[in-house]
Amino acid sequence: MEELDNNNIDKEHISSARGCCFVDTSNPANPNVNQQNCCKLSTYNWLQEYSDTISSKIYIAEIRFKNGRKEFYTFTEELDLKEGEIVAVEASPGHDIGIVSLLGDAINLQLKRKDVDPETAELKKVYRHARPADIEKWFEAMKMEDNIMHKTRVYAIDLGLQMKINDVEYQGDKTKAIFYYTAEERVDFRQLIRKLADAFRIRIEMKQIGVRQEAAKLGGIGPCGRELCCSSWMSSFSSVSTNSARLQQLSLNPQKLAGQCGKLKCCLNYEADSYIDALKEFPDTKTALLTKKGDAMYMKTDVFKKIIWYSYVDNPGNMMAIPVNEVKEIMALNKKGKVIDELEQYAQKQEQNSDSENEGLNDIVSYQ
Repeated sequence: MEELDNNNIDKEHISSARGCCFVDTSNPANPNVNQQNCCKLSTYNWLQEYSDTISSKIYIAEIRFKNGRKEFYTFTEELDLKEGEIVAVEASPGHDIGIVSLLGDAINLQLKRKDVDPETAELKKVYRHARPADIEKWFEAMKMEDNIMHKTRVYAIDLGLQMKINDVEYQGDKTKAIFYYTAEERVDFRQLIRKLADAFRIRIEMKQIGVRQEAAKLGGIGPCGRELCCSSWMSSFSSVSTNSARLQQLSLNPQKLAGQCGKLKCCLNYEADSYIDALKEFPDTKTALLTKKGDAMYMKTDVFKKIIWYSYVDNPGNMMAIPVNEVKEIMALNKKGKVIDELEQYAQKQEQNSDSENEGLNDIVSYQ
């Protein structure tokens, strides 16, 4: 087996093209070619510190390709694979080059999570450790991807196709390329395929993806200042509705609720369940509170502080914060036909809106 000369690897290029971070491999105790913890949708093996007799019987590896694309491959006992190594794997046609992202007992959990049955699924094979010649050809293919993507966009515009070419992924042996695109409607790209095949002399595969998958593939920084969840750790997408925003008392502003993909932000779902559980203790906000000073209507809610704001119908600018248990008590009294004197005796604090010549509408907060 030929040893890979890490000093000859264009580490900066592979880092930008395949989302890898490199570490010092001069130490023989560290056989990894790259580390996985900064890759898009990287997999962390929580069982790597544990070893038993079962691990030696699992000859399935998860191999990562460009931008988080992963597939499962089988390998023989003679191949001593390690996480982070570059390997040559079976493709149709020819072979592809990928990076080992997961091995060992954790593979069983990953197979189960992705609903893959290793006994019935037709898994492709890992051929060998990547040779220097394989790596060189792989790098040559990677350097062509951006240029070909830009040319393909020009071809699509010239043909009048309503589609957007998002990314190009070359196969490791330079015989095939996958063109990822988004489109709102069905696109007849047969003429485009013929044009690409004649121009680049490779096999063409067109793969349509959604706008969320596009954001995950291209990456970016969200309004929170962190890397997009879909490109860093999210491996599946769940539907997001405006009901999640309503539960969290958020303003239904499409510009603020939409992510970089143009769809509702995935993070709207993160705390939705907590709000649903918390709101179970809240009374019906459509019910008015009856007092001798007049009826009081619901204005807003502070869910986790368990406070509901009410104001009198004839004075909507004066809002009072009343604890949930006090609101339930008032509603119970109203139900029995009793009317309280005023809300002020139950309010924790008041917000009164008054006009100001210079600042317009101010919030004056007074505590009782």
